[in-house]
Amino acid sequence: MNKKEFKTLDEQIKTLKNKNLIINDEVYAKDILYKENYFFINGYRFLFYDRNTRKFKDGTTFEELYSSFLFDRSFRNILFKNLLIIENNIKSIISYQLSKKYGFKEKDYLKESNFTTDYKEKRRVEDVINKMKRQIRVNGEKHSATYHYITNYGYIPMWILVKVLSFGLINELYGILKLEDKVEIAKVYNLNPETFKIYLELLSNYRNLCAHEDIVYEHKTQTIIPDTKYHELLNIKKIDDEYVNGKNDIFAVILIIKQMLSKDKFIDLINEINCALNKFDSSVKTISKKDIIKKMGFPDNYNELINIEVNNG
Repeated sequence: MNKKEFKTLDEQIKTLKNKNLIINDEVYAKDILYKENYFFINGYRFLFYDRNTRKFKDGTTFEELYSSFLFDRSFRNILFKNLLIIENNIKSIISYQLSKKYGFKEKDYLKESNFTTDYKEKRRVEDVINKMKRQIRVNGEKHSATYHYITNYGYIPMWILVKVLSFGLINELYGILKLEDKVEIAKVYNLNPETFKIYLELLSNYRNLCAHEDIVYEHKTQTIIPDTKYHELLNIKKIDDEYVNGKNDIFAVILIIKQMLSKDKFIDLINEINCALNKFDSSVKTISKKDIIKKMGFPDNYNELINIEVNNG
C-alpha cells in the first residue's frame, strides 16, 4: 500500500499536472490549494476522469475542477439551510408531543416509564435519557435559553432542551418512544413510524455532512428509504425491480424534503439548485450539467417534483 505523505504546494501542482490537469495560473492554483485543501479539491476529480487512463480528460483545467468544488459548496449550503428548517420543525413537534403528554419539567418528561417498555430496549432507553441529562448539565449555563430557565424557574422545559440536542440524538430519542407517540409525530408528515425513523436517520447523516463541509453531491448512505409514489410518477429507472436512484443518494434527500417542507419552500429549493447547476454549467466545458446531475442521482425530469402532490399516508 502506498503511503500518503505530506506534499508541498509545488508537489501538489506537479501531481495534478502529471494527471493531465491543465493549470493556467500556478499562483492562483497554489492559493486555492493552500486555502481550500488539496484533498477536498482533488476529491472532485472523478467528474473529469478518464477511466481508461486514470487521468483527467483532455482539456480539463484547474478552474473547472475548482468550479465543481464550488458547486458542491453552494449546493451543500442550499441543502443545509433547508435541513435546519426540517430539524427545527421535528424538534418542535417532538417536544410538543412529549410535553403535552408527560409534563414540561425534565423530572417528568425524562422518566423511563414514558418510553418503550420493551425489555430489549431498556439499555438503549437509559442511554438516551442519560445523554439528554448530560446535555442539561453541559449546556445549562452555556446556552442563553437553558440558562434563563434554570436561573428563573429551576428547570428546562422540553421545548428549550431540544435546541441543544443534536439531530442525531433526536433520531435516537424518536427510536425509544412508545409506539403511540411515534405514530402521533409521524402522522404530521403523513408517514408511518417506520418510514419516519428511516427518514430521520438519512437526514441526520446528510445534515452532519453539510455541517462539516464534506463532499455531498455524490454521497450515498447505507440507509435506504422505502419506495415512494414520487419514484413511480417520475418513472425512475429500475434494475432487478429496484429503483436505481432516490433510495440512498442525494436525490433521496430531495424526496424526503419534498414531503417535509411547504410547497413554497420546496420550489425555492429547486430554483436555487437549478441556479447553482447553471452557474456550474457556464464555467465548465469538459463535462456537461447532465454529468453532475447524473452523479447526484437526479432524474432528468426532477423539476416535475414541484407540481407532484401525493398522499403518503
